[in-house]
Amino acid sequence: MTTATIVEAPATPAPRKKKPRRVLPVLCALAAGIGLWYAITYLVLSDARRFLLPPPHEVVTVAFGDPAHLEPKLVALALTTKVALTGLAIAVAIGIVTAILMSQAAFLERAIYPYAVIIQTVPILAIVPLIGLWFQFGFTSRVIVCVIISLFPMISNTLFGIHSADRDAHDLFTLNKASRWQRLVLLQLPAAVPSIFTGLRTSAGLSVIGAVVGDMFFRQGEPGIGGLLDTYRSRLQSEDLIGAIFLASFLGVAIFAVFTALDRAVVGRWYGTNRS
Repeated sequence: MTTATIVEAPATPAPRKKKPRRVLPVLCALAAGIGLWYAITYLVLSDARRFLLPPPHEVVTVAFGDPAHLEPKLVALALTTKVALTGLAIAVAIGIVTAILMSQAAFLERAIYPYAVIIQTVPILAIVPLIGLWFQFGFTSRVIVCVIISLFPMISNTLFGIHSADRDAHDLFTLNKASRWQRLVLLQLPAAVPSIFTGLRTSAGLSVIGAVVGDMFFRQGEPGIGGLLDTYRSRLQSEDLIGAIFLASFLGVAIFAVFTALDRAVVGRWYGTNRS
C-alpha cells in the first residue's frame, strides 16, 4: 500500500505596495494646497492686503533665494535644534530613571505619577515667566521648557512597558529565584523597549515645540527660530515669516522621522514587529 505525499506549495508573499501609489496622494495634496494658496493670494486678498499671504514663489525667492535672508534662519534653526535635542536627551534620561524607580516601589508610583500628570497639564505659557525669573532668559531656560513639555510621554510609556512584561516570564524568574535587579535588567527593561521608543517619538516632536516656545520668550543670546518668528511678525515680513515657519516645521518632521526610523530599525529587527 502506497502513501501519497502531499507537497504544499510555498506561500506566496503578499505583494508590496508600490511607492508611486504612496507618493501620488501626497503630491496631489501638495499641489492642491499650493493651488489654494495662490487662489487666496490673488482671488481673495486685495492688492493692499496681499502682504498678509504672499504667493509661494515670492516666499521661495525672498526667504530662501536671498542669502542675506536665508543665513539668519539657518543659524537660528541650528540653535533651536541644539536646544530641542538637549532638552530631549535630558527628558529621556529623567523619564526612564523616574519610571524605573516608580516600577520598583508602588509607593513611589502613587507619590510621583500625579505630579507627572500635573506637569503635563499645566499650560507651559503660564510658567514661562517664572522659569525666566529663576533661570534667566537664555539657553538654560529654553532647555527647561523642552524638558517640561517632553518629560511625561517618556515616564508614562516607559512605566507602561515595564509593567507589560509577560506574567509567565515573571513566574519563571520567580522560580529561578532571580533578584529584583536581574528581573529588571533581563525581563522588564527589554519588554519596555517598544514602549520606550513610542514615548521617544512623541517626546521628539514635543521637544521642537518646546524649543520654539522657549525661543519666543527667552531672548538672551543668539535668537532661535522662534525668536525670528516673533521678529518677522512685528516687522510684517511675511515672506520671511512663512519661510521660518516652514523651517521650524521641517525641523519637527525631520526629528520625528529620524526617531521613527530608529524605532523601526531597533524594535522591528529585534522584536520582529511591524512598526508603523
